[in-house]
Amino acid sequence: QVQLIESGGGLVQAGGSLRLSCAASGRTSSTSAMGWFRQAPGKERQFVSTINRSGVDTYYADSVKGRFAISRDNAKNTVYLQMDRLTPEDTAVYYCAARAYSTISTYSYEYSYWGQGTQVTVSS
Repeated sequence: QVQLIESGGGLVQAGGSLRLSCAASGRTSSTSAMGWFRQAPGKERQFVSTINRSGVDTYYADSVKGRFAISRDNAKNTVYLQMDRLTPEDTAVYYCAARAYSTISTYSYEYSYWGQGTQVTVSS
């Protein structure tokens, strides 16, 4: 089993920044690519960003491209999501996810492990 714990969420004003962290523990050798998803109240969970195991390959949703940056530190089994120029539309619960394959994916069903989520609220 793999456990994922997100942190770094909070309340921020529009235009501000937050850095989310996702620490993996357990059988981390069974995970490879990682992703961030978010879910706003009354909406479906949506893809935000993904990164492969080496950190070389990344991909972003159009809505966050140029504002968010995903990275990882494999020595610490941690993935990060730097979020800049936040807007109220970014308000959601952010989830970290891990999959057992090296290739990145934008589909939530391709991820086997999920964190409990961290709330990000952006005020106008």
